[in-house]
Amino acid sequence: MPLIKTGGLADVVGALPAALAGHGADMTTLLPGYPSVLKALGRVRAVHSWTSLLGVPARLLSGKLDGYPLLVLDAPALYARDGAPYADAAGQDWGDNWQRFSALGRAAADIAGGAMTVRGKPVRFDIVHAHDWQAAMAPAYLRFAPFGGDAGRVPSIVTIHNMAFQGWFGPEVFPRLGLPGEAWSIDGVEYHGGLGMLKAGLACADAVTTVSPTYAREIRSAAFGMGLEGLIVARGRAVSGILNGIDAATWNPAKDGALAARYDARKLDRRTANKRALEAEFGLDADDGPLFIVVTRLTWQKGMDVLLEALDHLVGLGGRLALLGSGDSAIERALHEAASRHPGRIGVRIGYDEALSHRMQGGGDAILVPSRFEPCGLTQLYGLAYGCVPVVARTGGLADTVIDANPAALAAGVATGVQFDGVHYDAFSAALTRTVDLYGRADQWRAVQKNAMKCDFSWKASGQAYADLYRALTA
Repeated sequence: MPLIKTGGLADVVGALPAALAGHGADMTTLLPGYPSVLKALGRVRAVHSWTSLLGVPARLLSGKLDGYPLLVLDAPALYARDGAPYADAAGQDWGDNWQRFSALGRAAADIAGGAMTVRGKPVRFDIVHAHDWQAAMAPAYLRFAPFGGDAGRVPSIVTIHNMAFQGWFGPEVFPRLGLPGEAWSIDGVEYHGGLGMLKAGLACADAVTTVSPTYAREIRSAAFGMGLEGLIVARGRAVSGILNGIDAATWNPAKDGALAARYDARKLDRRTANKRALEAEFGLDADDGPLFIVVTRLTWQKGMDVLLEALDHLVGLGGRLALLGSGDSAIERALHEAASRHPGRIGVRIGYDEALSHRMQGGGDAILVPSRFEPCGLTQLYGLAYGCVPVVARTGGLADTVIDANPAALAAGVATGVQFDGVHYDAFSAALTRTVDLYGRADQWRAVQKNAMKCDFSWKASGQAYADLYRALTA
């Protein structure tokens, strides 16, 4: 963000340079030259070129984003195409994704080793931090095919934002990667007879992080490891979890220009104006019952099938729902059918709208996050910041960031939301009932909102944790 976004990864990578700057680490971000990125960049200069980067010409462009250094890999044969970053307009993965993102990793390894020059002198970097499978080949290139004599000693980190997406491709692509034969091994890039890009990064990086401590523990099990749990266990203490932060300047209800009324924890009554505006925007009845919101990808991982099962129960409790998201076409159709079945009680918007997501957090009473697994999650953090009480499954980063409003937590004055175990109808519907009951106890509901808004999920602590890891790897 703000150059391109398909999910929370964009928010994290966009926020990291500023998060690290306060801890003495200077970060340069490298990303592919998608059309939207090149269009938004403005003034740039070419600082390096490849006559053949995995078979295609490419150049490296240097610019600034919010004052921080930015490098863009401009390879038109790989990135200059319509559609999403990973798929075409019909939602089908690009057939050459192995090449598109291996080239990104190759470029990162070259740059770390000094391929880029300024005034004739090579610019070297201390560490390479790769995010998800799309960047995970960088550690493999650093290990097996470094640029220059010193690049192999540049340490690397891979951060897993979602273990479910691994970047697997057939064995026929290996000869085109520019890697030596020794890389085709269980300790290298080979995985189940093909190229495993995330697996390669996990095997080759000096450190592996996930985006929450609980997810770092969960992926050691078959239920969450998605086939890579054995490798995660084998990496031992090299694997850790650092919780994502959020941009506290962008997500601040006291200064959010997208809202009908700005507010803070001392002026929660102003949220009513946002609620009325959100009801009108979604065509919902205006009443005093709870207004639930959902902002998510419409997938099985996010528990959207269970949400569909529970919608009649939600409406029966006197609740209403405003939903923003896109994904599985069957889920999209079912949501529209539910909205038709409950006019004025359920409103659905298919797609993504950043400003609308802000208005939903500022006007909704509670945000539903029934994910089957959630490495970190950001929407619940936004909900906490906006006093939109999170109702979450007890998994991954959701478990790490939300304190359940059980009797003990309510008595101690520390509750910030509602948690439930097991993503199935009985557990989720019971959580909805608990939430509506809590909403009916106005003083306790207000206390939970205030507790939530006191939470500090800025990048301050997480930035320090990353800086400490960088220093440990480069010591």
